[in-house]
This record gives sequence, C-alpha cells and structure tokens, in this order.
Amino acid sequence: CPGTCGQNAVCQVINHIPMCSCPQGMSGNPFVDCRQMQAPPVTQPCNPSPCGPYSQCREINGQAVCSCVPGYIGSPPTCRPECVVNSDCGRNEACSNQKCRDPC
Repeated sequence: CPGTCGQNAVCQVINHIPMCSCPQGMSGNPFVDCRQMQAPPVTQPCNPSPCGPYSQCREINGQAVCSCVPGYIGSPPTCRPECVVNSDCGRNEACSNQKCRDPC
C-alpha cells in the first residue's frame, strides 16, 4: 500500500483493497493529508462583558448571564440607579444616594 494514502495517513489492506484512514487525534482526507485536530478555542462569554454598565456577568453552562449590580434596577443592558433627582421618586420621597427615601 505504499503511495496509496496521503501524508500521515494509515493504510490497511482489507480483502485485497487498500483502506486509508487518519490516525486517532488527526483528521482530514486520508487520501490527501491527515492533520492534527485543532482544539476548539476557549470561549469566555463574559470577556468582554456583554451586559452593559452597572451590571455583572456570570458564566453559567458556557453562557453569559447578566444581572444588575446591587443598588441598581432594571434589566441589563439598561441597569440604572433607583433615582437621580427627586422627581424620579414618589410624591412623599426624596432621592438620597440614588435611593428613594422618606426625607423625614
């Protein structure tokens, strides 16, 4: 079977017929060339973070899961403080440190 198979391929004769195959850990067309299989690239779904400002990213089962950081409300990517000015709060509340509170 010399010259029948491609580079790095393994040749076996079965029932008088040459059979070419790539060895374990290699792939390609065994009649042309077998090459070392490439490891899949390592993915980091939270790097860079897809979540937006004032949010945190956690990787769960290979997926990015976004949530607002403590003290912020909404849904990523639009996390925001509870208030910025007094008019963001109810009638009997004032905005203090980005939280609506009773001013009394």
